[in-house]
Amino acid sequence: MDTKEAKFLARQKRQRRVRKKVRGTPERPRLSVFRSVKHIYVQVIDDTANHVLVAVSSLNKDFRTTGKSGGNVDGATFIGELIAERALQRGIQRVVFDRNGFLFHGRVKAVATGAREKGLEF
Repeated sequence: MDTKEAKFLARQKRQRRVRKKVRGTPERPRLSVFRSVKHIYVQVIDDTANHVLVAVSSLNKDFRTTGKSGGNVDGATFIGELIAERALQRGIQRVVFDRNGFLFHGRVKAVATGAREKGLEF
């Protein structure tokens, strides 16, 4: 097993461990973060209906027009602010944060900080 595969399997293991406790409901959906090297993706998910309520990524037009990069903390903070604005427009104020097996620092933490600053509660 090479190191890339080992890292992936370790993240999947952390992801399963977190998902045991973190479930999205209609009253309090799950805010899921996925990061790749160049981009960051955030979704608000209702797990009972298996439905994505709101989604934002660094590939969206709103983000690309700013000239920021999804691969740094500044861009991740902006993505967090965007997801909070769209969730609040849909009437979603409280969520459960799902770091998706990633460590809570850097870009994942920046998404959480940006969403909290715009009024999302978790």
